[in-house]
Amino acid sequence: MANRPLAQLRERRPDLAGAAESTLPRLLEPVAWGILTAGLIALVLVNLALGAFDVELPRIIGVLFGKVGIDLGIDYTTREEAVVWVIRVPRMLMAAAVGAGLGISGAALQGLFRNPLADPGLIGVSSGAAFAIAVSVVVGISAWGLFALPLAAFIGGLTLTFLIYGFARRGGRAQMATMLLVGIAVNALLGAAISFIISFSDDEELRDIVFWLLGSLAGSLWEYVYSAGPLILFAIAVLVRQAGALNLLSLGDSEARHLGVPVQRTQLLIVTAAAMATGAGVAVAGVVGFIGLIAPHIVRLAVGPDHRRLMPASAMAGAILVLGADLASRTIAAPAELPLGVLTAMIGTPVFLFLIDRSRRSLASGF
Repeated sequence: MANRPLAQLRERRPDLAGAAESTLPRLLEPVAWGILTAGLIALVLVNLALGAFDVELPRIIGVLFGKVGIDLGIDYTTREEAVVWVIRVPRMLMAAAVGAGLGISGAALQGLFRNPLADPGLIGVSSGAAFAIAVSVVVGISAWGLFALPLAAFIGGLTLTFLIYGFARRGGRAQMATMLLVGIAVNALLGAAISFIISFSDDEELRDIVFWLLGSLAGSLWEYVYSAGPLILFAIAVLVRQAGALNLLSLGDSEARHLGVPVQRTQLLIVTAAAMATGAGVAVAGVVGFIGLIAPHIVRLAVGPDHRRLMPASAMAGAILVLGADLASRTIAAPAELPLGVLTAMIGTPVFLFLIDRSRRSLASGF
């Protein structure tokens, strides 16, 4: 009986079954995973090596092993140790975690809404967090401590997401299409509210608000790794466990319910986990757009539509994109830094327009 739902799914939609076929030959799929793994490792090392002060790879390895009590006999200076361990390692870890959280959240929400243009920002997390930051800066909450603004951003993002989810519920059921539309409307409203707050802010408050709105990992600290990192990893683990349910939800709510999926509970769990991953990322890195939109599309052609493969691959692709964007932000205009959110928007906007055009062409060809 346990395999009956999967058997029924294979009969009705073999392309979405547990063994959903990749659009590339099966023999090429390991190549895609190898490219993702190699790209992630390479960008991690390059992020640790390059910047306003370059550090050679052997010295980086010496610092990393030295911190865990293993002496490889590699000499490095105190300055190199400080640059690598205090500044670049926490920044690299946060970039990878934020990108992975956004990437897997985008894949989960696109499957949940059955909409290839769905993005974590559309459910209200980013706008809720940005609005909470703007209010907190004006009120003066930032003076309460190191974690005051990140905590406010996290609470603001989660609160708005749950409000949008509650608004979309009718008759005890949440309408995903309604939630998407409500999210778009609320994002526009909060964008106007943030602009209103900015118009009455002084110069110092304006700089703080803009810093969060544009996105940056410049302030990454080990304390942020310890606070936001576990939340993002927990949310990723929850989303990965829902991959099978997302495959069934791709058939539609009614079909998934008949196949044994607790639809409402699964929807709430996926939305909550995506909001947690995105909210924790926004709390430490500001608003970093389009990663959740484009990361799943980059890997879907390589690993196929099965969410059991798509979601881990999207997490890796998201980490690669944010690591690459953060590296560019630190090196293009060094020693100055470009806003991280600006770079991801410059990459994501053309991809978004391409996806819209492809969706329009697909609809037109269906008539």
